[in-house]
Amino acid sequence: MHMTIAGRTRAAGWAERLLAVVSFGALLPGMAMRAQIVTVGDGGPGPVKAEHLTAELTGLNPQGMTQVAVGGQTQLGLVLSMEEHWHVYWKNAGDSGEPPTIKWTLPEGMTAGPLQFPPPTRLPLGPLMDFGYEDQVAFPLTLTAAPTMKPGKVHLDAQVSWLVCSSQCLPGKAHLGIDVELVKGPVAEAPLVGALGAAIKNLPKPLPATMSASAIGDAKQILVTLKTGTQEEDAELYPYDEEVIANAAEQQIESLPDGVKIRLDRAADSTALPKTLHALVELSSTEAYEFTTDVTPGVLPAPTMSAKKTGEAGQATDVTIATAVLLALLGGLLLNLMPCVFPVLFLKGLALVHSSGEEKGRQRAHGLMYTVGILVSFWAMVAVLLILRKGGQQLGWGFQLQSPGFVAVLAALVLFLGLSLAGQFEFGLSLTSAGGGLAQKQGLTGSFFTGVLATVVATPCMGPLMGTAVGFALAQPAWQTFLVFTALAIGLALPYLVLTIQPQWTKMLPKPGAWMETLKQLTAIPLFGTAIWLTWVYGQLYGKDGVDRTVALLVCFLVLAIAGWALGKWPGQWKGTITAVVLIALAIALPLRKPTVETLKWEPWTPESFAAARATGQPVFIDFTAAWCLSCQVNEKAVLQSADVDKDLVSKHYVLLKADWTQYDPNITAALAAVGRSGVPTYVIYPPGKVSNPDVLPELLTKSVVMTAVEKGAKPMGSN
Repeated sequence: MHMTIAGRTRAAGWAERLLAVVSFGALLPGMAMRAQIVTVGDGGPGPVKAEHLTAELTGLNPQGMTQVAVGGQTQLGLVLSMEEHWHVYWKNAGDSGEPPTIKWTLPEGMTAGPLQFPPPTRLPLGPLMDFGYEDQVAFPLTLTAAPTMKPGKVHLDAQVSWLVCSSQCLPGKAHLGIDVELVKGPVAEAPLVGALGAAIKNLPKPLPATMSASAIGDAKQILVTLKTGTQEEDAELYPYDEEVIANAAEQQIESLPDGVKIRLDRAADSTALPKTLHALVELSSTEAYEFTTDVTPGVLPAPTMSAKKTGEAGQATDVTIATAVLLALLGGLLLNLMPCVFPVLFLKGLALVHSSGEEKGRQRAHGLMYTVGILVSFWAMVAVLLILRKGGQQLGWGFQLQSPGFVAVLAALVLFLGLSLAGQFEFGLSLTSAGGGLAQKQGLTGSFFTGVLATVVATPCMGPLMGTAVGFALAQPAWQTFLVFTALAIGLALPYLVLTIQPQWTKMLPKPGAWMETLKQLTAIPLFGTAIWLTWVYGQLYGKDGVDRTVALLVCFLVLAIAGWALGKWPGQWKGTITAVVLIALAIALPLRKPTVETLKWEPWTPESFAAARATGQPVFIDFTAAWCLSCQVNEKAVLQSADVDKDLVSKHYVLLKADWTQYDPNITAALAAVGRSGVPTYVIYPPGKVSNPDVLPELLTKSVVMTAVEKGAKPMGSN
């Protein structure tokens, strides 16, 4: 555990805290003797010896004085050489530590840029991980001389501080300096030699336009995809921001034909998914890039078996095709117990109980058709997955859940099935009616599509043992992939299939009775839970628009409930069926419609932004709104986001401010009172000019009202 005297420690959990106490106890004698940190050096370039390291300021011409042209730039560097087993820190030190700093005293006209950090290494200690440097490291910086400076020698004075650590940490300081000669005209470019030259060569470069980086994240992980145009076998990622990833966790690397995927565990203390990821990725000892990319909330695909941990060489997996098939078969069996699948199996079990008197051949036919339905569904999904991967898409099992449309339809289906099981209506007929038998009334087609249904509702679930088998399958040739997924499908179908092949075993099942209706209704609970989870996934797929899209899916659920009521009100009647079909179509259309894209850019209203907007001399439109204000939402969707109004506001150069009163804000309350209003919606237009009077629009807007007011408000006060 690294302890800092003036730094930070972010150890989480009792084990880390215990290590911290032990380390702190070891530091106490040293701290007592070092109440004041001794500064080494006399203002010269060094090297100067401090505890456990040597510090030096250098240029690219270590044999002579560094030259810089008047109005030009040159490179200097801080070089730290550590004793064995000691290290200093990168910009983001990891779980503990602080990076070196330098404070300059420079002649007028001379400026020094910040220290630049070459790619670090991972420095593990117990359960923690630091990012830093061992042995020797140089931190380049850019020195700039203004054109107004006069030629001649100048001295640059620097106060350097650092934290050097091993099993304990010691802060250090040095007073360094370097002479620089200012000359007229260009200076020959110095060769990149020595520690400083090597560090400059290895500095991370901005990600070039020919490459791209993207990231998706969920509650536990972030998956970064880096497209470089060539296959990358290894990579290591370092975030510039703290508390983004679990620093000590292994990073999973998956090589791609045109890049690499890096799977990162999120920091244990992080609550919200970061909006962006600013990171350094090191592809080799001489190739590193810096990038910033948005982090899109979503469902991460399962890692493939080709994925390896950071720093590993490609190792052969212990999983064979026979092992994968066996794991898939067992995983399919266990999948029947998952909350999204068990209710479907329960329905088939009820059918067997009621059809115990049916001829054996008929029962076996139902079992085979149920199995065929599952097999065909699995084969179809695997075929689509392989075709998309062949076309360059990097997808894993569960890729369907990355489609908002699929998630919405699946959530609606699960909810509708749950409503049926809960007793709102009977899906086709009563499951507990005596005699006849469900299987006979449904027919073989019904059994086939029940198998399809079981497969569809199983897609959100990854049962035990499935991860290894599926990961192996997706990294193998197509025939092996189909073989493993066939075993998975057979495992899912096996319990019902076995009971239909051996119908005498159904005698072990309980006899029909009132208890079955109660149990049937209880099985609706896991389906409702699955629908809630899918709703959360659906919202996450839309990022910042997730709340609005989630509301659309919840309205879909409401309409589905009304459709279920119609089926229960008029069971087996055409008017009930037709009403339900129309309502179901309407319900499904709600979450599938494309979200409205807001083309205008509204800035948040604050007293400062309002004053700045008035100072521009342009007209200002203020929308006082709140998320809980229904009239506000109607006005925005129907009027303010319409193409005609948008065009008018843009063409007349309005500054647009949105005062969000969702949570109480005394400044917004005061601004409302200033225009004679006490609530929302309120819309105010300020014509050009610092002293123009506001024009307050009606609460309920129409396009004509807004466009007339916009036309009038674009003119300065007093003009015609």
